[in-house]
Amino acid sequence: MPKRINIGNTYLAIALGMSVIVILGAYNNKPATANIAGFEADTTQWPASFGFGKAATPQQIAVWDIDVRPDGLGLPVGSGTVVQGRAIYNTKCMACHGSIEKALPPGAKLPAPVLVSDSTSKVKAIGNYWPYASTVFDYIRRSMPYNLPGSLTDNEVYSVTAYLLNANKIIKTDAVLDAKTLPMIIMPAQKLFINDDRHGGPVIR
Repeated sequence: MPKRINIGNTYLAIALGMSVIVILGAYNNKPATANIAGFEADTTQWPASFGFGKAATPQQIAVWDIDVRPDGLGLPVGSGTVVQGRAIYNTKCMACHGSIEKALPPGAKLPAPVLVSDSTSKVKAIGNYWPYASTVFDYIRRSMPYNLPGSLTDNEVYSVTAYLLNANKIIKTDAVLDAKTLPMIIMPAQKLFINDDRHGGPVIR
C-alpha cells in the first residue's frame, strides 16, 4: 500500500529550513568593522596616478563642446538658406520625418515625429512648442540624422534649420541663417515658457 505524504508537515519543514538559511545568511553577512587607520596607511603608498587614459587635448574637447545657448553663444561660423536646406532635408531627413510639402497617405505612420505645426495644431512641433531657434540648430547638429548623428556640416545644419523654420512660417523664404541672425528669431512658443529664476529654498534640491 502506497505511503501517504502529509503535505502540511512537508510545507512546515520547508519553511523551517528556509528560516534557518535566512538567519545563517544574515549572521554571516553582517557588516564588518572597518580598520580605518589601516586603510588610510595603505592608501598613502598609492601612486598619484595609475596611468589609465590620458588628458584630453583641446582639439578633442572642442569636438564635444558644441552646445548652443538660447542667446546664440556657441553657434559656429557658417550660414545656410531655405533653398539649400530643402535639398538636404529631402535627402537626409525625409525618410524618417516625412515630406514637408506632401501630406501623408491616409493611415501612414512616420518612424519619427512631424516637424511642422502651427498655433492651432495639437501636435507639439517646432512651430508651436520649441521656445528658441538656437535649440533647433543645436539638436539637429548633435543628434541628426538618426542613422549618422553629427555628420552634417555646420553649413548644412544652418540650412536645414532655415528650411524647417520657414516651413513653420517663422522666417521668410529668402532668409539667411548664421550666428548673428539665428539668435534674433523670436519663436511663437517662447512667450509660453517661464524662466525658473529661483536661487534657493526648500523647493530647490
